[in-house]
Amino acid sequence: MNKRAFLGFAITILTVCAAVIVFLAAGLWGRFFDSRDQQPRRTRIIIPRETGGSGDSAAAEQMAWEDSLNTKLALEDGEIVVSVLTQDFDADPAEEQIVAYRNLLEIESPVYITYIKYDEKSREYKRLWSISTAATRPGTISLYTQDLIGDRNSCVILTGMNSQGEHTMTIFRRNPQVPATTPFVKITELRIDGSITVQESERSQAYQQGIARDKSFTIAAYSHDSASVNILDQLETTYAFNPAKGLYEQSKVTRIPGSQIEQRKLRELLSGAPGVFESFINELWYYVSPQGTLDNRQYIYFDPAAREIIFFGDETQQIFNWQHSTPTRYGLYISSQNISITTLRRFLDIELESLDSIRLRVFEDVRLKIAVSASWDGSYRRAGAQLARQSEPSIKPNIDALYDSAWGRLHFYPSGEYDLSSGGLVRKGHYVFFRVNGQELLELRPETGETHNALKSDAPKSDASRGDAPRNARNDNADDSRMVYRVDAAHNAGAANVSLSRVRLGATGIQDLHEGVVVLTRAEG
Repeated sequence: MNKRAFLGFAITILTVCAAVIVFLAAGLWGRFFDSRDQQPRRTRIIIPRETGGSGDSAAAEQMAWEDSLNTKLALEDGEIVVSVLTQDFDADPAEEQIVAYRNLLEIESPVYITYIKYDEKSREYKRLWSISTAATRPGTISLYTQDLIGDRNSCVILTGMNSQGEHTMTIFRRNPQVPATTPFVKITELRIDGSITVQESERSQAYQQGIARDKSFTIAAYSHDSASVNILDQLETTYAFNPAKGLYEQSKVTRIPGSQIEQRKLRELLSGAPGVFESFINELWYYVSPQGTLDNRQYIYFDPAAREIIFFGDETQQIFNWQHSTPTRYGLYISSQNISITTLRRFLDIELESLDSIRLRVFEDVRLKIAVSASWDGSYRRAGAQLARQSEPSIKPNIDALYDSAWGRLHFYPSGEYDLSSGGLVRKGHYVFFRVNGQELLELRPETGETHNALKSDAPKSDASRGDAPRNARNDNADDSRMVYRVDAAHNAGAANVSLSRVRLGATGIQDLHEGVVVLTRAEG
């Protein structure tokens, strides 16, 4: 083959290859657009990694949170999205959406839900049906699905609160009659001044394997017993599903006696005034086992000032942003969001049991498939309440004595006040000597933050003081102005020197903080 023939052959081959590439590209491009018209875009599901600290994980969580509030089509003017549920309700190739929303153009607008479905003919999403629910407060809304009836079909459940401070639950199921025009029918709508819970029961293996149906779950509503003079007495009303009517109906009422507490204090705590109950729960609370014993392996710390709630259980600490709180007849309803996994929300229904204990019902709103191990429902006791029962009266809580120390000159007065003189500056506060578990302790409560800083030891803490401590251990005590020390020489025994070691008080007793020891040397006035 000569040079000219070879060149012509090469040009021919290149031309054919280019034509094939253009043809394939055009076909794929066209098929891409056709598939976009025929197949709706599916919602992304992003599963967070265990570490949770990387930038990629944080970005994925943010994307998932934004996706979870995206609707398939825009709502009308004035309609604000509250929550979105995206899943396949009718076993077709496209996903549908249940959207909870409020209408800002309406006064005291209820929370509505609307059904959005893909239309094969027009190749676009359409709103087919809308209905109001009993809830009115958007910050309390939880929207989810569950097979309540046991027929292997999911019911749509919306819980929340209304403007009267009542808990509400509205439940819909698929309409077997005319799903084209009315895809869902309401099977119950409850409004109660207490709390509402779904009472789940174990279902058979045949149900779990998709072979058979199973029994329906019941719903329990807790309300005030108007026939009783005790504010904490309740009525438990149970609702069961009636297959003949296709509705949940009342099946049983049970009286539940509450604790006998001084009613005036109860009315103050449960008055609904802003911040009253929040201040009451501003503390570390330990779980109470069914046997009535404290479990220090599971606790909750409420921090209203920082707007945080800390859960510790199964050797895992979770921190939630305290988003909204609404007073209820028996306590407080809180909605919160995990600071690391933004798609994980938690709703807490807190009820007062006694002046030292509360009862929690916790509802998880998981927008991603995240396993939640610890159960937070149950009774909790205030950490300080256990110490109060262990405390012993001190023989002499106040003294009249003068000491020199590394802090400066410390003067204790019989009135329970003290002053600390150092470098020409005098700082004041209150003190008390007391006993816990046979150990003599001294508590100093400075009047200013400067005094608190002056009383802190400069000695570094050992690792032992940073163990599995709750949130109030971050600043050594829940109240940062409270300084507690073990007295290593009895203050009323006439000892010339007194050694003070910083400690922390908790539900489990006295814990050393391993700071430097401060020596007080008796001085003459």
